[in-house]
Amino acid sequence: MIEEVMNKRTLGVNFNEQGIAEILVWAPLVKQVYLELKNGKKKIPLKKDEYGYWFLQTDELKEGDLYKFNVDGTTLPDPAAVSQPEGVHGPSAAINIKPFEWTDDEWKNIPLQDYILYELHTGTFTPEGKFEAIERKLDHLIALGITAIELMPVAQFPGSRNWGYDGVFPFAVQHSYGGHEGLKKLVNTCHQKAWLLYWMLCIIT
Repeated sequence: MIEEVMNKRTLGVNFNEQGIAEILVWAPLVKQVYLELKNGKKKIPLKKDEYGYWFLQTDELKEGDLYKFNVDGTTLPDPAAVSQPEGVHGPSAAINIKPFEWTDDEWKNIPLQDYILYELHTGTFTPEGKFEAIERKLDHLIALGITAIELMPVAQFPGSRNWGYDGVFPFAVQHSYGGHEGLKKLVNTCHQKAWLLYWMLCIIT
């Protein structure tokens, strides 16, 4: 039975506490959904559940494995994928989003009126066009007086350079930018820098 869950990710591929893949697909008008592994050489059927959902729990899909869904004979990437390492037409990658070690516990958001925003395009802000390269430029932005950055869309899009407004996979972070892991590291570093700046301002004032 499908339960409504508001405080965690449920669609697509997720891993439970035991490391078992739990797969949920919403496809109310189709007759059959399969999980395809090993370039389509292995197919595992999903079970039809309530409200048009299809569900599968399996230990055959491991973290980092590539997979697709076969929907009534048509093979497609996961629309709720977190990672598309081979582009928008390639297979999805099974990602466990839980293990990242955040170190920004001390971060406190500043009041909205103190925001000095810098709208930033990941692909053009640095020659490398990656989240990691943005991290190395954060001190420069702080020196300019910037207190927050606003990233232009980073959802997976066709190719490696794009303005981002035609993203195809809303849950997947653009692989050429550094993917979901790179974005987490950037956010973590931004919060560390912001906390240091906030602490210095408190000392000065």
